[in-house]
Amino acid sequence: MTLDTTETNPSYGDAASSSSFYAAMRILPPEQREAMFQIYSFCRQVDDIADSNGPRVERLAAIQQWRDDIDALYQGHPPARLQDYLDSVQRFGLKREDFLAIVDGMEMDIPQDIRAPDLATLDLYCDRVASAVGRLSVRVFGLSEDEGIELAHHLGRALQLTNILRDIDEDAGIGRLYLPLEALLQAGITSTDPVKVVGEPALPNVCAPLVERAQNHFGKADEIMKRYPRRTVRAPRIMSKYYRAILELLVARGFAAPRPPVRLNKAARLSIVLRYAFI
Repeated sequence: MTLDTTETNPSYGDAASSSSFYAAMRILPPEQREAMFQIYSFCRQVDDIADSNGPRVERLAAIQQWRDDIDALYQGHPPARLQDYLDSVQRFGLKREDFLAIVDGMEMDIPQDIRAPDLATLDLYCDRVASAVGRLSVRVFGLSEDEGIELAHHLGRALQLTNILRDIDEDAGIGRLYLPLEALLQAGITSTDPVKVVGEPALPNVCAPLVERAQNHFGKADEIMKRYPRRTVRAPRIMSKYYRAILELLVARGFAAPRPPVRLNKAARLSIVLRYAFI
């Protein structure tokens, strides 16, 4: 599961035209928009490898090929699938290590399905699959180096934790469990079997600290964005408002079974875009 660019799927799946990502990025000037959709395309292609049903050894080889292709891009002779990226890399100063971090994060789901990682591993995962995307993005948006990295840190983690909380049952269905081991043990849950865990009555006690952590990250991201002209941060602000609304819906629904799916309706999505896209 990775940073969401669709309404309902936790990965870089289909329906980009109806996604929060698409709504936030289409308002950008052409050069920024092109760079952001290149980042989106890269993430989607790598994520498709991680989430496919192919043999693990083949998926690991495909992931390694992306590392080789990124290296070639930064050596000035990109392969065909990254040929158009060269201009954006140079124009916005996109960092090789951030692309590689995303690949590393996607790879974490391949050798074996993630199940109840410790908090340090979960944070590393969030950094790679979400905050690294943010570090590329804030360079495109034009934020200063230090504050851009700080915004990527907090907003990326806020979005990814929201994804994890939203997709508990969906992830369990494919054998994955992103809830941290420490929270499970604190709630008295000793199993790391995803199907068993999602049926535990104590599951709301596991989710509560993750909700608080996500809320704190949203708050810190908002503090950073308030220091910038609204136009500069309108795209990340749309993403933030969209996901914060989803988190609020999750809290209102609760985490006890049964857990009906949560999504933001079209009117709510449109309201966010209209409020924050046009300055």
